[in-house]
Amino acid sequence: MPSTPVDAWAQRSHRLAAWLSRIALGDRQAFAALYRETSAHLFGVVLRIQPDTARAEDLLQDIYISLWQSAGSFDPQRSQPLTWLTSIARHRAIDSLRRRRGEVRTVSRHVADDEDDEEGGDLLADLPDDAAGPQELLHQAAEARELSRCVQGLSAEQQQCVALAYYQGLSHAEVAEHLAQPLGTVKSWVRRALLALKDCLGHAVARER
Repeated sequence: MPSTPVDAWAQRSHRLAAWLSRIALGDRQAFAALYRETSAHLFGVVLRIQPDTARAEDLLQDIYISLWQSAGSFDPQRSQPLTWLTSIARHRAIDSLRRRRGEVRTVSRHVADDEDDEEGGDLLADLPDDAAGPQELLHQAAEARELSRCVQGLSAEQQQCVALAYYQGLSHAEVAEHLAQPLGTVKSWVRRALLALKDCLGHAVARER
């Protein structure tokens, strides 16, 4: 009798959890097996956030180095192995983007015409400030509150699908596997959730006018 999607998901989770336990003990064969099983999925997660292939490849290498060092922190009582791995990959990719945006740009100071002027002019002062102003910050906060309110109006299934697809970076097929539901059902839940969010946010914008 062929295994059901639930059985297949449970078997894969058990396999990943076992490898993570062995990796925590320094088992290189388990690490290689985990890499073969999960690297394509995690690379896809990283690419959705960091579309530069070269940087995504470097990030993936860093992620697996981190996994080798931190596999012992995985708790099967708190999350599924693939969910845990996906969360690590997603957060590392986001952190990478934030670090790049926060890098200090070296700007040379121009030499003053008057050699007695030791301070010179600071070109940093001429750069535009990209930080959001008070009005924009208030607008962003209001949008976040409205989005949170609209998400709470979704069904439990829709909320779970949206969280897995848009916050953990899973594909529709992966969400279906994770929830042990038919792919068509998951696509329908996601489509209806997005339409409901669009309608809810549209009404919120209309109320502000």
